[in-house]
Order: sequence, then C-alpha cells, then structure tokens
Amino acid sequence: MSELSLTALGSLPNRLVRLYAGLALYGVGVALQIESRLGGSPWDVFHQGLSIHLGLSVGTWIILVGALVMLLWIPLRQRPGVGTISNVVFLGLFADAAMWLAPAPDPLAARWAFLLSGVVATAAATALYIGAGLGPGPRDGLMTGLVRLGLSVRAARTLIELTVLAAGWLLGGTVGVGTVVFALAVGFLTQFFMPRMSFTRPAARS
Repeated sequence: MSELSLTALGSLPNRLVRLYAGLALYGVGVALQIESRLGGSPWDVFHQGLSIHLGLSVGTWIILVGALVMLLWIPLRQRPGVGTISNVVFLGLFADAAMWLAPAPDPLAARWAFLLSGVVATAAATALYIGAGLGPGPRDGLMTGLVRLGLSVRAARTLIELTVLAAGWLLGGTVGVGTVVFALAVGFLTQFFMPRMSFTRPAARS
C-alpha cells in the first residue's frame, strides 16, 4: 500500500479503533438478525444451522468456520492481515455477547425492528471494517481468492452465498423474508456508509 493511501487511512491506532468498532457492530448486526427469527444473511443461516444441528453457540461456529475458511486461503495464495485474524477471533465473541444481551422479542413489530436494525448495523460495520484497511475477513478473502482463479466477482460471490445458504437451510437455519431483505439492502447500505465512514485526512495545503 502506498504512503499516500496509508496517510489517507490515518494512524494505526485510528485504524485499529475502526477495525474493532466495526467488528463489534457487525456482531450486534448478526445477533439482531438472528434474534429477529425472520431470516439472516446466508453465512448467518449457515452458522445458525450448525449451532442447531451440532450444538455450540452461533458465535463459536462463526469462529470455527472463519478458521476453517482461512485454511482454504492456502491453495488460493491469500495472505491474512491483522483484520483477518481479528475477524476470526472476535466476531463470534461479539455476536454471542450481543445475543445474550438482546434476547429474542416476541411481537412481530419488534422482530422487524431487530431485523432492519441488524441489516443497517451490518452495512455500517462493513464500511468501518473495510475502511480500516487491515486485511479482509476470511469469507471475503475466499471470494477474492476465487476471483484470482478466474471467476468474476459476481460469480464467486453468488457461488459462495448460495452454497452456504443451502447448507444452512438443510441444517435447520432460518431462511425467510429477512434473508431477502439482507440480500437486497446490504449492498446499497454499505455503499451509502462507505464515504460517511471514511476518516481520511484533509489534503495538506501547499
């Protein structure tokens, strides 16, 4: 990464704050979507299905799956960063803590509030996390690795998302309207938050 781009990202402490704030917020987003019981992202459906079928908490499976996905980086020649390792270690812990603090509501209106808040939180967290510039998450790195093998971004993303969604559904994860809402909204919201979550330094005056 060039000196200019590093300067734009800010100091290392600044970037670490963004990284861990993003991971914490992402964990909250995951928890809210799962607790809504209306369906979550494909990866969360997969983690939930593993939890239902094999035991252990959803957060534990987020950690274990993240670590296993990183093993697939080896043949894809992907290199992890501080953000990658932090994602594997902390995201599941944040998700489990948020689910413990915010138990599932019963009224449908509250469940919708959980779902929509979770999708928005996930998008904002993604913008924070990417803005830190400290390495992709293990699941994102899998996608970019497949792109390096010749797949388009769309094909790689679709292949991965459909595979984990189908596996999660077969394992008993909740696929529902929330899954559709996430698919339709998260890209737009992430794009919306990216420039607003950018903490670039102003250009020096000559």
